[in-house]
Amino acid sequence: MAGLTASEQIRGVWATVMLDVGADGVPCLESIEAQVEALAAAGVDGIYCNGTTTEFHCQTEDQFVSVASATAVSARRVGLPFQIGASHPMPQGTLLRLAAARALAPLAIQVTLPDWTPMREEEVLRFLKGCASAAEDVALVLYNPPHAKTVLSPDTLAMLTLEVPQLAGLKCAGGDENWYHAMAPVLKRISVFIPGHFYASGTQMGAHGSYSNMACLNPAAAVAWARQCSNDPEGAMDLEKRIAAFMGEAIRPLLARGYFGNAVDKAMAVAGGWTQIGAAMMWPFDGVPTADIARIRSAAARFLPEFV
Repeated sequence: MAGLTASEQIRGVWATVMLDVGADGVPCLESIEAQVEALAAAGVDGIYCNGTTTEFHCQTEDQFVSVASATAVSARRVGLPFQIGASHPMPQGTLLRLAAARALAPLAIQVTLPDWTPMREEEVLRFLKGCASAAEDVALVLYNPPHAKTVLSPDTLAMLTLEVPQLAGLKCAGGDENWYHAMAPVLKRISVFIPGHFYASGTQMGAHGSYSNMACLNPAAAVAWARQCSNDPEGAMDLEKRIAAFMGEAIRPLLARGYFGNAVDKAMAVAGGWTQIGAAMMWPFDGVPTADIARIRSAAARFLPEFV
């Protein structure tokens, strides 16, 4: 994609690398190559690692480098663009991970805001400028999920796109029509990705794609749905309604029981069966039980035959 900016290349369905955690609690790096090959065969637009679903918050620094390196090598082998998350709960930790990620020459590096205390707007700007400096010539993607201590407003995001030119993308929860209207300046300047289960409605209102949780269940089906959004928007919206019913029956109860989204994403991948990983999480977190994974598979077969 020579000639395109990083923001212009961050489009469509991007899929996460997940960790296959052994009985000893150590991630199996060999599983990353198999996942990336499967994702490339499914036709995803890009891959990324060391976001929440790659359990960045549980990794040692050596593990972080190993996972990022394995992802970069595998992505280059199959010709997929890739991003690396350099997020860390502490700001200095982010800078160290940025340096390690930069050395692997990804399309972009994802960062989150420091998460121990909320941040004032000028502190957010100072932090992102520091990240841009550490990233040097590599673009940044801001990961600002709804559970962050500091969730940024459309006005603040618009300011950041002007003050931090390296900011090429945003991963966020999306919103209603009013939110998209307020986000218009941001949508014009950078790539904005929303949750995978809102792909049809979100892209119709201006989002550019998703770091897709639906690709965890079945990456090829997530790609087909994205294409359907262009070719058959009514059918794509119908599928989104069925996805909402699936989420309501199979996923929302797990979230209500305290399983976080990354454990649920991994459980969806196990239920989907497109890659051979287990549901175990890194210490000290629990994976979703086998019985619940069977219920995810059953609900998907009833609501989403395209994904089974």
